[in-house]
Amino acid sequence: MTINCKGTLVDISSPKVMGILNITPDSFFDGGRYKNDTQILSQVEKMLTEGATFIDVGAYSSKPGAIHISEDEELKRIVPVIDLLLKNFPEIILSIDTFRSKVAQETIHTGAAIINDISGGKMDNDMFATVANLKVPYILMHMQGTPQNMQQNPIYEDVTKEIIFFFAEQIRKLQQLMVNDIIIDIGFGFGKTIDHNFEILKNLELFKSLDAPILAGISRKSMLYKTLGISAQEALNATTSANTIALLNGAHILRVHDVKEAMEAVKIVSQVL
Repeated sequence: MTINCKGTLVDISSPKVMGILNITPDSFFDGGRYKNDTQILSQVEKMLTEGATFIDVGAYSSKPGAIHISEDEELKRIVPVIDLLLKNFPEIILSIDTFRSKVAQETIHTGAAIINDISGGKMDNDMFATVANLKVPYILMHMQGTPQNMQQNPIYEDVTKEIIFFFAEQIRKLQQLMVNDIIIDIGFGFGKTIDHNFEILKNLELFKSLDAPILAGISRKSMLYKTLGISAQEALNATTSANTIALLNGAHILRVHDVKEAMEAVKIVSQVL
């Protein structure tokens, strides 16, 4: 199982790790931590050294109730960072966390390789056509509502079945446009209660029926720290536990803040699979 990232075929039949770089002032865990070039380069070098295959860069905070920013502001934050990273790490594979087709277009032209869309094509009607034209891998995530309202009252009759149905429909649309590399992200914490999140984690294997690589983004999320009555800062051990379950249930990519620990989980799980 491979995905084509700017001509480089990445084999994800053995799980890979995607390191998170938030360049937003208000992300739930690391908001405002990477403000200048030195801090950004230091963190990315650390993640690459620890074994990250991909670096996911986000300039729009999607935490529950996050402040909405304009397209221009998002581009102003993210394009210089792509330039900086490619200049210092020419081989880096950058994923861009955006739901806007214009941001997708400009960041891929700047040198990024993957589009990671939290809205699964629902917040910009031009996104699917744009990804098809760009011929890049697309991470299709499920979210109920928007970041501003998604956690107010998420309701499902059958959360697993409804999300599988959503993916099947969106994958069909993408395949009609000849998008070849589609990765699904269940969207832990995006329009889901704690119980919904754990039910999806338990049922992750059922998503294999969609015949698409599965990305799990559980790192330090509230489903973990609220369950344990701790903070996001204290949720590294819980993250490793959840990542291990995700790997055992079929995840191909772990999207994480802490690359070293995720790589260790991949290595240990590979001994028993």
